[in-house]
Formats: sequence, C-alpha cells, structure tokens
Amino acid sequence: MADNWVETTVGDLRRWSDEHGKALDEPGARILLDLAHKEMGLGGPEELTPERLRELLLKVFPESVVAGREDVPTVLEVLRRIVAYLGETGAVTADAAAGLEAEIDRTAPEFEALVASVDSEERQAAAEVIGGLMQADGVSLDDQEAVEAWISEFEALPEDERYARTEGYLRQMEELVVPPVQLAPEPELAEAARRSSLTQAVVALAEWTGERDLTEHDTLTEGDAEAASAALGLESPRRHGQMEDSGELERLWWAAVEAEVITAEEGKAGPGPALERLRSDDDATLLGAWLSLFDALVVPGHDYADGLDAVELVQNEMTGVLIHLYEQSEPTEPEALLGALLEHVEESYDLSDADGMLSLVSDAFHLELSALENWGIIQKVGEGRALTPLGVWSVRELLMADGFTAPVIGELAGARASELIAGLTWYGPEAADLEIEGWLAAHDPKDAAADLLDVMRTGGPGARNLAAAVLHRIGPEAAGVVRAAQEHPLVSPYAALWLNATGDPSGRELAREEYLWVFVDTVAGMMETADPEEAVQAALLDAPQGADMEKMVEELWRTEHPGVADVLEALGAHHPDKATAKAARTAAYKARSAQRGPGGMV
Repeated sequence: MADNWVETTVGDLRRWSDEHGKALDEPGARILLDLAHKEMGLGGPEELTPERLRELLLKVFPESVVAGREDVPTVLEVLRRIVAYLGETGAVTADAAAGLEAEIDRTAPEFEALVASVDSEERQAAAEVIGGLMQADGVSLDDQEAVEAWISEFEALPEDERYARTEGYLRQMEELVVPPVQLAPEPELAEAARRSSLTQAVVALAEWTGERDLTEHDTLTEGDAEAASAALGLESPRRHGQMEDSGELERLWWAAVEAEVITAEEGKAGPGPALERLRSDDDATLLGAWLSLFDALVVPGHDYADGLDAVELVQNEMTGVLIHLYEQSEPTEPEALLGALLEHVEESYDLSDADGMLSLVSDAFHLELSALENWGIIQKVGEGRALTPLGVWSVRELLMADGFTAPVIGELAGARASELIAGLTWYGPEAADLEIEGWLAAHDPKDAAADLLDVMRTGGPGARNLAAAVLHRIGPEAAGVVRAAQEHPLVSPYAALWLNATGDPSGRELAREEYLWVFVDTVAGMMETADPEEAVQAALLDAPQGADMEKMVEELWRTEHPGVADVLEALGAHHPDKATAKAARTAAYKARSAQRGPGGMV
C-alpha cells in the first residue's frame, strides 16, 4: 500500500487536472510519486529538486519500471503535470517549479535514449527467452506456423503459469553458465591435435584396417584384432592396481567408426570421410575432425561389455571430471577428483559388493586419467591436474553443443561499458583482470571513463562497484571527464576517491557521511551476487585497519541509501563481534523505521 502522502497527492492532482480540463494518467503519476517516496526517500512532492528529478528519470525509473520507448512522452507529460501542479498550488515556489521544468527539458533527450536502449535490450532478452522456451518444447524457430501456434498457446496460459515457466527456464539457463576461459590460438590448438597420440593411434588404425571384412557385428575378427593391437603397440593391457583394461583397441575402433574416420557397415570396413580431415593441413578442418573423435571417446555411446564394469562406469562419468577441471582456476589433485567421482557414483548407481567395486572404480579412474594425459587433454601441474589448451577448447565446444553459455576472455573487448560490467559479474579475479585489460586497450581512456560513469549513474550497487573498480584502472588522462561527473550524487564519492588516488588537484577526502554511503553501497553490491555472510566477510577484509565498526554501524542507519537496512541486517546476523552485531541489529531497526516514515507503513 502506498504511503499516505502519495495517495493524497494523487487525489489532489486528479482533482486539479479535472478543474483545468486536462486528462491525467493517474497510474503513471502514482508510479512516479511512489518511486520518489520508496526508492528516493522523499517525504513529500515538495522535496523534489532538479537533481532528484534527474535521478528519478535516469536511475530510479529505469531500474524499477519496465517501459518502452513509446512510453517516454507519457512519462514526461505526467512529470510536467506534477511540476505544474506543485507550482500552481504553492507547494513549491514559482522559481523552483521553473527550475524543475527546465530540468525536464534538459534531461528528456538523455532519458529517451536511456529508455530506448534498455527497451531494446529487454526486447532482445525477452525474444531470446521465448525462443529458448519454444526450442525446449521442440518447436523449430524456422517453422513460422509452429511458432505462431506456440505463442498463441503460451499467451492463453494463466499469468502465474507463464511466469513459472519463464522463471524455471531462466534458472536452468543460469545453471548452464560456466566460467570464462582463455583460448589458445587456432594454429596452436591444431598443432596439439596433430601431435596427440589419439590422433596418431586412430589414423594408424584406419590405415592398417584399409578395406577388409568384419564380423557380423561390424568389428575386427579375432585374428585381425590381435594383429592390429600388435601393429599399434596395444597388445599389453593397461594396468593400475587390481585393474586390467584390455579393451583399448575396441574403444578406439568404435570411436573411429562414430567419428567417421572408419566406415563399418554390413560386414565391410573402409576409410571414412573424416580420415582425410584428420590428416588435413587446414587447422579448422583438422580441429573439426578431432572434436568429433574426442566427443566419441569422452561421451561413449557403445557398451564395451555385457553389464556395467568399472572401466565402462568411469568412462561414462569422466565428462563430469573434465567439466570440473574446466571450471577450476587452479589445478586439482587427482585424489580430490577421484573423491568427487566416487561420491557421484555412490549416489547414482546401486553397486553390489560396494567396497570391492569402488576399489576397482578407483583403479579405473587412474587408468582413464593416464589416457587423457596421453591424448593431450589433461596435463600435470605440480601435484595437480589441469586441462591442456587443447582440452580447454575441446571441453568448451562440447559444453556449447549441450546448450551451455561458455564465455571466452577477450570477447568483451569491443563491448559497451554496461555490457562489460554485466559480463564481469561472474568472473573470477584473474579472468576479470585479463578481460578488463583487453577492454581498456580497445577504448580511448576518456570515452571509457565516460561510459563507466554512465553505468555508475544508472546501475545498481553491484554495477557501480565494478564500474568504479574498472575506472581506477584508467590514468589521469580521464581527469576532466571524472571532474565533470562529480555533481551526480551516485558518482560524487567515487569520483572523489578516483581524483584523490590519481593526485588530481581537485581531489578531496570523503566526508564522513560519504564514506558511510560508499561502505553501504559496496556491501549492497556484494549482496547482489553473494549470500549476506560472504558479503559481510568480504567487506570486513576491505575495511580500513583500526576502523571502529561498532561506532560505524551506529551511524549507518542515517545513511540515505535504499539498501542500508538490508546491509545492517546482514551485519547484525554475521558480524563476528557480538557487540558490533547487536549494534547493527539495533541500527537496522532504526533504518526500517525511518524508511516507513511517520505513517508507519513502507
């Protein structure tokens, strides 16, 4: 329920409009006034100033309201009506009303451009979601009739069901995002694929096989299998502990057949179309053939034995190990990889004689790890294991084929600052540093600073924190741009910190209230992507040495930041010092009370 002053003002504004014979967009007026109260903390419409009006249009409204570019004239007209009402009724002086009207004129082009930009991004995002939902239902986007039928059925669903399906799809998409990686150049990857023992073994098998008769199951005869094993040096089974794997030739055979390096049909074998591609001097052609071979090996589609044995079980589950290595920024020790695999196996399979079987699984895992190292997919790094550059590229290609979003470091170099900041949200520190370096190298420092400052004006706390961090990587050549942005309330403290850090003459120390606001903004930004406990721990690590946190939280509740109560509640729940936590809980109550106002309602 809106606060009393909002409802009272809307009612007065409606009557005033009727007296002047003008139509009023009452819902639009209520939205603007409600934002001014709830998001900006205004105690009444008379507290609207040109600076606050600009903040309302360029920050609060775009963050809170879904609007299209066609809505811009209506929004501006409603705001002009509110200003005219304030001036004529004496709620503000004539000069103040004129100043507000002038600010609407100044801000209108920027507001229109901002809404148009957000509208385009939202429409594109919505189209991608709808397209994803359709594809998940098996609808081809090229079949216009099927697309139109699906949209009609979707729009006919109750609103809560449409919302639930969309939310479910977005959660699934978020789970299908892996961390960014750095890819090696294509020539380097192709050379690694050529040198791989896997490539050499499969090509040798195809050349040895040539054209010959097969069994009724399209496999080599027993005599040919023995001869092929001897020719390829596979006559001695791989061993580890209690495990002996004599199926290496069979595995290579079926992978070669699936990847079309060898054809095997109706009891006849011959060279497949991929054999020449696997020998190709063209890097892209070779890598395409290699990927098919790699896919056939790490995602096995053939049963190597009757029933599930330890070797086959591990080969079926090894993709999880590869994905784990892909997502890690540091090498992982084999025992940690094995522990995760065994845990998954115990949860997923009903194993008889569990102790003995799990021991065999452990041995089979080490055999498979050795094979992946031999093929050039995994490498030893100290005591740990990591993917090779060829392994990173190959696993990424398979992830993308399965619908994962798999960003590459450097692909944001030409992006806008808003896109960079949105992309960096899920980056680790090392990957973020590389991405930021590439982005800064591709942009003029002054332009980069201006774009980052725009993000800080219009984004939330998390975006503002990241943009400020990137801004600090830009040198003093951007000082003029930063100085010009100091008047904006959301930018001013960050601009002061930057100017001070770069030694600019206009630099200054933050006032106490600004320092507190930045602290709240920082923690609120962390809480957008981390749970409150993690955010508090990170904030305490960054706090100045010797800071009196108990005294600080006692002051925080007066900070004019919309997230202050949430931050104080997080500090109250997770600060390790009991006295500080208690002070934070008390301050959080005061902050909530202040936000409710005299009427007692938010």
